[in-house]
Amino acid sequence: MTTDNNTYFDPAWTVNETMARYPATIAVFNKFGIDTCCGSGSPIREAAFRDDADADLLVDALRVAVARS
Repeated sequence: MTTDNNTYFDPAWTVNETMARYPATIAVFNKFGIDTCCGSGSPIREAAFRDDADADLLVDALRVAVARS
């Protein structure tokens, strides 16, 4: 997905890839209770399922964080 400020975010990325590219997303993962340590090798939607978070809301919040970075 391309955003207004030419940043790119792909919900298929792993938690770790997303945090490495956009450190502002760490706060979002923490807010949603996503394991950013041992579970960071999981794709975002898989991590949401594993950690009992709403994947759609998580992805939306990540998009906002990426767009603001």
